[in-house]
Amino acid sequence: MPDGVALAPAAAAWRIVADAPVLIFGGCYSNLQATRALLAAAEVLRVPPERMICTGDVIAYGADPAATLALIREAGITTVMGNCEEALAAEAGDCGCGFAPGSACERLSASWFIYASRRVSAADRRWMAALPRRVELVLGGRRLAVVHGAPSQINRFVFESTPTSVLTEELAVADADGVIGGHCGLPFTRRVGARLWHNSGAIGLPANDGTPRGWFSLLTPRTEGIEIRHLPLDYGHSVAARAMRAAGLPAGYAEAVERGIWPSFDVLPPAEQAATAAPLAPMPRLWGPPAPLPRPARPAAAAPARVALRTLETLWFNTGSLCNIACVGCFMDSSPRNDHLAYLSRVEFDRFLAEAEGMAGLRTIGFTGGEPFLNREVSGMIEAALAAGYSVLVLTNAMRPMRHAAATLAALGARFPGRLAFRVSLDHFTRAGHEAVRGAGSFAPALAGLGWLASHGFDVSVAARLATEEDAAALRAGFAALFADHALPIDAADPAALVLFPELADPTPAPAIGAACWQALRGAGRAVMCETSRMVVRRRGEAAARVAACTLLPASDLGATLAEARARDVALSHPHCARFCVFGAASCAAATG
Repeated sequence: MPDGVALAPAAAAWRIVADAPVLIFGGCYSNLQATRALLAAAEVLRVPPERMICTGDVIAYGADPAATLALIREAGITTVMGNCEEALAAEAGDCGCGFAPGSACERLSASWFIYASRRVSAADRRWMAALPRRVELVLGGRRLAVVHGAPSQINRFVFESTPTSVLTEELAVADADGVIGGHCGLPFTRRVGARLWHNSGAIGLPANDGTPRGWFSLLTPRTEGIEIRHLPLDYGHSVAARAMRAAGLPAGYAEAVERGIWPSFDVLPPAEQAATAAPLAPMPRLWGPPAPLPRPARPAAAAPARVALRTLETLWFNTGSLCNIACVGCFMDSSPRNDHLAYLSRVEFDRFLAEAEGMAGLRTIGFTGGEPFLNREVSGMIEAALAAGYSVLVLTNAMRPMRHAAATLAALGARFPGRLAFRVSLDHFTRAGHEAVRGAGSFAPALAGLGWLASHGFDVSVAARLATEEDAAALRAGFAALFADHALPIDAADPAALVLFPELADPTPAPAIGAACWQALRGAGRAVMCETSRMVVRRRGEAAARVAACTLLPASDLGATLAEARARDVALSHPHCARFCVFGAASCAAATG
């Protein structure tokens, strides 16, 4: 047992008392090269093993689980049990990381876990099983709880953007002056009132900042408080990546070691996703009253990313902002009185449809509002679009205005089978949930209208709101039961059939999206609506209809013609760009008005 470390009588926690610098690190992730470099850095900093603490996950994505574990064991470094140690010790079926179902992390974790589990010995498993879940560090008179994820849960993700209320609850569980955690893989330091939350980051994978460096930290007691230094770790990352490829591990992790961008940043909160490819910089901080902790050293906000129209696949027409109902939190502020977007005329529609003729790639004409069917010319526009050979998608609340056009729609469905589709706004599977947004008495008519569309053979889908506190899986399960009860042929598990839109009225600031971030996200398959769509809109007081970027930004102006609009790119600078399209819970390409 290292000097200065004492095991509590109940074997529930370890305690380290130090009056000299303490080195904190975690996330070795079976990266032998990074772990060797960390030990070498500790020697340079003159920090002995008894003043080093590992926050767990010694074994994970890399090629050398047994050798990496042996380095930590032989050095005698105090190590907190991570979820990976817990799972490997128990010979569990997966790593227990707590990744969201369907995320890249969940898909990729299965391969490395099987690989690692086959390469650790029984002695390794016994060592992991005996690790403490909490180490108490007393430094400079401050008592810090060192855990893996959070005091309440070994695999709880805590990020810099995690709400203060959550950190406050976890600090109460810790019953300490501060918490040192790991698990999330990203370095940060936050002050929560007078208390501290610190994460040293990981050494075995980069910090998703576009550089191959790992991160660790050095905590030094000073007269005025504790100095906290986030320090980068350079190592032979190319050697580590080659070893991962030779071992047959998922290529995404080897690429991350080289490029500095995770294959799994879809698990990150929006603020952390927005920092993708923005290099971190070392920065000393002081924890001690009255001096505040500086914010993390990220580069100054760059100009927003700009997106060019790749090909025009969907041309939207906003028929006007008037609506038969007034919804809570409507991003358009549509209502029976708000006509800030004027009714689009058939003449204007025909002008743009004529300009679109022959455009390669254009397949779909979309209609949105307000409620499109309040515009008396919309049925003729729908017919003209179908007659021109396009598929048509209409976004509607399926209430009385749409039902007034029932005969015309039925006839169009018969003339153009399979080409006229409707997406109906149904905010929740319960009457109370839907009417909390759409108003009393709105649920039954919307459901009846949806049923009418389905019974007449139209392709129907549903758009619902995913409130911040709601679970997407539970929401889909509720809608599945509703669809089954009403014999509606809608697959609630299909994200294109039941589209869950994030709440656009969220008061929290939306993260900025810089060019480097967007390049990384785009390379990982992230898409935004303005790459393939434009919207025609007539704003009240303007002489003619003009082209906007997308259905979410009717105030944007890209010109008076499609030719002008095609030549102009779009800045991802509006909060809706981040909250809905880039980091939202739904596909931007499925956006509803």
